Amino acid sequence: MKKSAIAKTIPFGLATAAVVLLYVWLSADAGVDFTQRLPGRDGRPIEIVDANEPIKITGALAAFDGVPADLPGAWPRFRGANFDAISTEDVPLAKTWPAEGPKVLWSIEVGEGFAGAAIFAGRVYVMDYDREAQADVVRCLSLANGRDIWRYSYPVKIKRNHGMSRTVPTVTEKYVVTMGPKGHVTCLDSTTGNFRWMFNLVREFGTKIPMWYTAQCPVIEDDKAIVAPAGNINVADSNEITALEGGVLMMAVDCESGEIVWQTPNPDGWLMTHSSIVPMEFGGKRFYIYSGGNNKKGGVVGVSAKDGSVLWKTEEWKVGYSVPMPVVVGRDRIFLTAGYNEYERGCMMLRLTEVDGRITAEPQFLHPTDVFGSMQQTPILYEGYIYGVSPVVRDEQLICLDLEGNVVWTSTSANKFGHGPFTIANGLIYIMNDSGELSLVKPGGSGYVELAKAKVMDGHESWGPLAIASGRLIARDMNQMVCLDISGQ
Repeated sequence: MKKSAIAKTIPFGLATAAVVLLYVWLSADAGVDFTQRLPGRDGRPIEIVDANEPIKITGALAAFDGVPADLPGAWPRFRGANFDAISTEDVPLAKTWPAEGPKVLWSIEVGEGFAGAAIFAGRVYVMDYDREAQADVVRCLSLANGRDIWRYSYPVKIKRNHGMSRTVPTVTEKYVVTMGPKGHVTCLDSTTGNFRWMFNLVREFGTKIPMWYTAQCPVIEDDKAIVAPAGNINVADSNEITALEGGVLMMAVDCESGEIVWQTPNPDGWLMTHSSIVPMEFGGKRFYIYSGGNNKKGGVVGVSAKDGSVLWKTEEWKVGYSVPMPVVVGRDRIFLTAGYNEYERGCMMLRLTEVDGRITAEPQFLHPTDVFGSMQQTPILYEGYIYGVSPVVRDEQLICLDLEGNVVWTSTSANKFGHGPFTIANGLIYIMNDSGELSLVKPGGSGYVELAKAKVMDGHESWGPLAIASGRLIARDMNQMVCLDISGQ
């Protein structure tokens, strides 16, 4: 039957109703996605500030029957103990897998998102979101079987915006600190889950949460939590004054008491990005590097770990979406990368110099994304080479760069990894593609050498950062987290 004939057979009222229902269905918060989404392609404005939301939120702790594993390994924060995504554990790992891949030790459902795991003292820590309860949930699981040991939750209403939770907790023997999708920084006892303190960055510091919700992962050093609110606030408008007038770029909080130790002013009005903080030492000084702001105002800064003062700052690196964490290269260089259509700024190497006690940061090279860039995952520096997954413009391949920014090799279009995560352990690269296929690749300057490949998850958008400890690898896709046995047999 022709389309015109079909139209004539449908009463006008029914046709109108059908159009309305179609519009409602397309506009709804659908629970199923029928097409794979790309980061930066589906972002939409989100309402972050809720005038009715209390500044301080009361949470609840629930205990479960999980028991910590008797395993010694640790991956205590985003990109592991040394902030470099490299495992240094002396645990033999398999260099090849059977056709079905590494053994799945356990698998759990998680709320929609890309939040990776931290591992410490036989426990797995995950920042999750419960859509039914409308609450952020800090989960502590057993590394042995994935069973919950405890959960700490607090009410936060979040609309779906290409996933929800996407940060990794930071854990020590005493504390676990998390950052929720809407900027709630929470400190709990890492063993019991008991509450210590919380900061609401939006309400207390004037933070503007970036598109697709917060992705910054907190840092704990010397029992102080380090976060970058990148807030802009007039203290006269705040009922509870915790921020400097004009705003706070970065701050340190005593984990035991919740007292702010130091705050770094934000006079230039830099905004929060998805990038996380990384520490570095240079010229006898320890500082925290943060890539803040956007392509209108922003840059990279080094903040003193001692008192929060700005030791150096550059605006040479300003991009629309700063996502990967800065990578420390040797004693005096910092590698930066982006990938959201930043054709003039795919990657940059900064070199630090010191004259008369003053540190400056100058670009050593700058390449567009058609040479190298990264949308989501932070590159890895390993034995003189930088490894990263390129954006769409370079066909989403694994690329090896030398330290001058020259492409040494690519994985070719036959081996594309989308926006998947990667890490290095036992001298091998573990890298995931978008659809849950894990590959084992030999690093080095001689070319792309694949040792094994296996489908380990059945979902989509397997972008959560990987974590490795005690011969176990934890990975996740949009709705599932798995623990794989990658130990040598």
